[in-house]
Amino acid sequence: MTHIDPTSPILVTGATGYVAGRLVKLLLEKGHTVHAAVRDPGKTEKLKYLNALAESLPGQIHYFKSDLLTEGSYAEAMAGCELVFHTASPFAMGVKDPQKELVDPAKLGTRNVLEEASRTPSVKRVVVTSSMAAIYGDNVDLKHTPNGVFTEEIWNTTSSLKHQPYYYSKTVAEKEAWDIAGKQDRWDLVTINPSFVLGPGINPHSTGESYSTVKQMGDGTLKAGAPKMGIGVVDVRDVALAHYKAGTTPEAAGRYLTSAHNTDLFDMAQELLPKYGNDYPLPRKPLPKWLVWLVGPMLNPGITRKVVSLNTGFPWKGDNSKIRKELGIEFRPLRETMEEMFQHLIDNGVLEKKA
Repeated sequence: MTHIDPTSPILVTGATGYVAGRLVKLLLEKGHTVHAAVRDPGKTEKLKYLNALAESLPGQIHYFKSDLLTEGSYAEAMAGCELVFHTASPFAMGVKDPQKELVDPAKLGTRNVLEEASRTPSVKRVVVTSSMAAIYGDNVDLKHTPNGVFTEEIWNTTSSLKHQPYYYSKTVAEKEAWDIAGKQDRWDLVTINPSFVLGPGINPHSTGESYSTVKQMGDGTLKAGAPKMGIGVVDVRDVALAHYKAGTTPEAAGRYLTSAHNTDLFDMAQELLPKYGNDYPLPRKPLPKWLVWLVGPMLNPGITRKVVSLNTGFPWKGDNSKIRKELGIEFRPLRETMEEMFQHLIDNGVLEKKA
């Protein structure tokens, strides 16, 4: 059991990220002092959304220059912290050099942050943002699970540098985290393994995969239809709360599969139709698999023909009973997540009426 002193500062790496932004907001709402590790504290434009939160909420935020790939660069930010949230990791599907762009930053970044925790006497717990990608590689993997469902017990064994390199990077990084944690006994490790994260972040102009997916549903890109590609979905606000509870619940331990809904891309888009169907060119029918196979790589270089073959038409099913039971997380409805993210894009001029 790990008890965290609520008056000690809390470190958040990659503080300008999608999940991190919501986590920082939650920490500030609860009056905590946040040590925000960012690449360049001098780039105030990138920090404006966090600064706006800090101005209106009871907590305090302090910025520290840190780099995932530089050993020792988190020492100053971590000093005096009992709780560390390591959220920083690249998320991109279409990359030219997976080793350099995905695996190295994920693995070396995890190593640099966690080895710093081992050198920092105040640290008691580290919560790492892992991913469902460390549990499975493709939807077809569901067929090989013990009970036809993804759980915390399962590890991704099917991804590689050549196939699903992002999934591979998250697997390698989480294994590195558990390896480092196992070599010491002063701090404990908890991982949050979210499925596809959606919902309104604090930065409406994010270029991440989550934003581009929902934007494509409303800007006409998917007007011809959306694939029946099974996926787990979870709201970014629920993921932030999961991190917070994983950090502050003394009994929290191990991995937490953090997913609210077993759905697919087509069904996600259908959640938007009642409210936005008259004004936006939303997809109204599923794309046949052969067409996804044909055009997928053109829409997103990360969607290779092999990815289409092993994921489209296959369901996705995750078991979230552990996080609900141990951390008391109750997830938002899918429609609420989809509508509020879509409205977030409209309100900030990212989506315009086209129908």
